[in-house]
Amino acid sequence: MSINRSSLMIAVLTVLVLAFSSLAAPLRVGVTQIVEHPALDAARQGFIDRLAELGYEEGTDVVYDIQSAQGDFGTALTIAQKFAADGVDLVLAIATPAAQAAAQVLRDTPILITAVTDPVAAELVDSIERPGTNVTGTSDLTPVRAQLELLTMLAPSARRVGVIYNAGEVNSVVQVNLAKAAAADLGLEVVEATAANSSEVLSAAQSLVGRVDALYVPTDNTVVSAIESVVLVAERARLPLIAGEDLSVEQGALATVGIDYYQLGRQTADMALRVLQGENPAEMSIEYQNEINLVVNLSAAQRMGVTIPEDLLANAARVID
Repeated sequence: MSINRSSLMIAVLTVLVLAFSSLAAPLRVGVTQIVEHPALDAARQGFIDRLAELGYEEGTDVVYDIQSAQGDFGTALTIAQKFAADGVDLVLAIATPAAQAAAQVLRDTPILITAVTDPVAAELVDSIERPGTNVTGTSDLTPVRAQLELLTMLAPSARRVGVIYNAGEVNSVVQVNLAKAAAADLGLEVVEATAANSSEVLSAAQSLVGRVDALYVPTDNTVVSAIESVVLVAERARLPLIAGEDLSVEQGALATVGIDYYQLGRQTADMALRVLQGENPAEMSIEYQNEINLVVNLSAAQRMGVTIPEDLLANAARVID
């Protein structure tokens, strides 16, 4: 009888130890990013910072496996397969190609996306209002029309606008189509130059010199990862360069009206908390960032031969010297 009681006590203690160990196990989050550049890095950091504020301290309550595909979709698939094998609890997929790879491999694990322009066009969700899959999160769709309107204010004589993008990125194709529609209304003509990878960005930008009056770069991951090349061409040819987001302006573009990627990452973390608390991603609407900011770079204006109107400067959320 005593032996049975001892065995029972050992069994109970074992179950309790295992239960407490399970409760103490940190959340495992796989982070997949198509390429490293300031905008995507900011979204990632915003997510991590906000989750820490919500009680998930890195290293204690949550462990991140942060991976970059270095611009290669095949590598993004390999990363997703690694996350599946590791049994991560949740995935943060940053940018459209990374999200597509994750969704292709991981069917049951919740996937939070951010910096994805059009989740429907990317075939990640059934609809914005009701995703219908294991994917939800935030879109970085920028005000393309407002950005081209800004171009007309800064370069009123411009008629032909060179747009540099990767035709293989669904997010970029969506933005270029929006730009074409807006350009037609604004009396502008879009001239396209494509780059399949970051090493082609310089030559794509150079191909537009002498053919356009200004340059526009949407939130294209390939081009933004090599934005310095576009800035170099814009400065040498004295072509005003409008960007799709503020961090490209920090790196030398002339101006933008855009979103804040760090705040977008924080917004995504708030959605992740809802998933961790039991909400179904399939029923959580894709969210957008409502606030947009005008950011201008005075040094870039000087190098590109642009005079920024005083009323624009007065309305700028941020002026970079």
